[in-house]
Amino acid sequence: MHSAATPLIIPDFGAVYQALAPWTEALLRIIVGLALVPHGLRMTFGFFPDTGGPIRSLAMLAEALDHWGYPPGKLWAPIIAVTQLVGGPMLALGLFTRPVAVPIVIFLCFSTYERARVGGYFWNTQGLEYLLMWTVAALYFLVNGGGLYSVDHIVLGREL
Repeated sequence: MHSAATPLIIPDFGAVYQALAPWTEALLRIIVGLALVPHGLRMTFGFFPDTGGPIRSLAMLAEALDHWGYPPGKLWAPIIAVTQLVGGPMLALGLFTRPVAVPIVIFLCFSTYERARVGGYFWNTQGLEYLLMWTVAALYFLVNGGGLYSVDHIVLGREL
């Protein structure tokens, strides 16, 4: 959101920016949260079989985590699934935004590191580029809360 101390190139747009800021913040939160869900559905239940990697179940995810050097996979696989399938929608709603953003940011940091290790930078080589933006967007909500149009703010009158 723009402040009075920030000069605008077109000052007449200031009111428009202020009016749209909470809506764009909510839209970003919704997209970041819901983007986790298809990945969780694919890796946990085998949805979307013709996309992405070969992981199609919690058992396969646990095996992969052990193989990638993140033991015990049997512990981390369900935590990752809950982070994506429960935490993602909670973030999208702005429900317990900061607490739910913690495991999401941690998960995305590890995922970003793994993508950098395996694919380098560029997204088309399975690098960190896409995940880095996603991680920073999730970090924004960890730091700032869910915003004006979040369940936290609407129900509690404040952001968690």
